Amino acid sequence: MKNTFNPIKFINIALLAVAPCLAHAASNYPDKPISIVVPYAAGGSTDLIGRALGESMGRYLKQTIVIENKPGAAGSMGAQEMVRTRPDGYKLTLAPHGIFRQPYLQKTRYDPIKDLTYIASFSTYDFALVVDAKSPLKTVKEFVDYAKQHPDEISVGTPGRFTGNQMVMVELGNATGAKLTHVPYKGDAEAITALLGGHIKAAITTNSILPYMEAGTVRVLGVASKERLKAFEGVPTFTEAGYPVVIPSPLGLAGPKGLPAEIVEKLDAAVQAAVKDPVFLKAIGAYGIQTYYMDHKQYAEFAVKTFAEEKDIVGKMNEDNK
Repeated sequence: MKNTFNPIKFINIALLAVAPCLAHAASNYPDKPISIVVPYAAGGSTDLIGRALGESMGRYLKQTIVIENKPGAAGSMGAQEMVRTRPDGYKLTLAPHGIFRQPYLQKTRYDPIKDLTYIASFSTYDFALVVDAKSPLKTVKEFVDYAKQHPDEISVGTPGRFTGNQMVMVELGNATGAKLTHVPYKGDAEAITALLGGHIKAAITTNSILPYMEAGTVRVLGVASKERLKAFEGVPTFTEAGYPVVIPSPLGLAGPKGLPAEIVEKLDAAVQAAVKDPVFLKAIGAYGIQTYYMDHKQYAEFAVKTFAEEKDIVGKMNEDNK
């Protein structure tokens, strides 16, 4: 009798053989060190937060977590890495908000919805409008009124084009009718240096401005958060000042597509434990960072919604950059 090869039957048999192995691996997970890609340089605030998260999760999972720094590509190197990562839970990445925006700015090797499994978010950055301490502008209203009276005279520094920082500036301009001139830099540090050197009138930074605020060299006029922030004591939100500008920037943990549900749930539980861990809270508190937890289901829904919204956001910022 002629023996014919049936590819469908072969695939089904192969899957049946592999399935028990995958189930066994998931049930024993983790049984070796896990690596987390931090898509920024070592020593920065995101790197330090990522290391604190890794230490806390490692204690919960009873396994070593190693940090791999892969800066570049506007914080999307980790997302790109996931495209070629085996979905076994042993290589993950921090997922900054910018990964949802990057595909609208240039061709990327990843699709933020199809190529990633969202595990949980754990913190959020805050955005603050700051001026030099010697500036006569003492409130957001004074800043807006001056900008309206002196069109295009207010230069605002940010860590670069299409960042959340620039989005705050764009939304503030849209909400008030004020014309603000965007001056992009390579990071918060350069923007702050330019502000203190008198090269720009204002800057929109993240929590990295806190040491300067505490030293009294800058004045923080407002923050783009829903509520007042403990780290920015006494500083009103833009909403309190009369301008509905709220720009959250969650930072989360993601893995490659196809990550088994049992592994996702274990990792999610570890992140949830981390955001309650006093050691982790102390570490992020040193940078004025607040926790922002979403479980894997909420985070996946957030990813879909945010990726869809980013198209219009990029359009607004493109108009501002003309």
